[in-house]
Amino acid sequence: MKLYHFSEEPDISIFRPRVKANRQDMPPVVWAIDETHAFTFYFPRNCPRIVYQRTADMTEAQVQTFFGGTSSNTVITVETRWYEAIRSMTMYRYELPPATFRLFDSYAGYYISEETVEPIKVTAIPNLLGELMELDIDVRFTPDLHPLRDAILQSGIPDFGIHRFIFAEVPQAKTVMSNIPKKE
Repeated sequence: MKLYHFSEEPDISIFRPRVKANRQDMPPVVWAIDETHAFTFYFPRNCPRIVYQRTADMTEAQVQTFFGGTSSNTVITVETRWYEAIRSMTMYRYELPPATFRLFDSYAGYYISEETVEPIKVTAIPNLLGELMELDIDVRFTPDLHPLRDAILQSGIPDFGIHRFIFAEVPQAKTVMSNIPKKE
């Protein structure tokens, strides 16, 4: 089993356990992700994104709504404003020795270790979108993630992740009708 940690920093020589900001109830740990789910981290750290996968138990309506027009089994949707950052950044994938890690979340592929960990190796990933395309992942861009998030949460589809949504743009009220001149 291969476990990874992703960072925008190219020179991390040791990973020390720490308390994660959104997991204050947990002890300090080092986080890792398994190889199967690693693609979910091919984005800048704070890039909000929604990931969902086709499953055998989805209804035909769910497939049409969320996968209509694609043969991919995985769709990732990102805010349009993040395109340039994704396109131009290099991500660093640190391979971590699995010995001290235990499974934290099998659904998401997360593992944790309470020990200090030294990476086995680091690999630069300079073309994140290219890597995702090599995996046959459908990458979509939208100006507003909120409608998709709401649809996913109401849909009942089982395999999805909403990542870093705290950094999503707050939708602006649209007043289309107010721009139309009134007839007198």
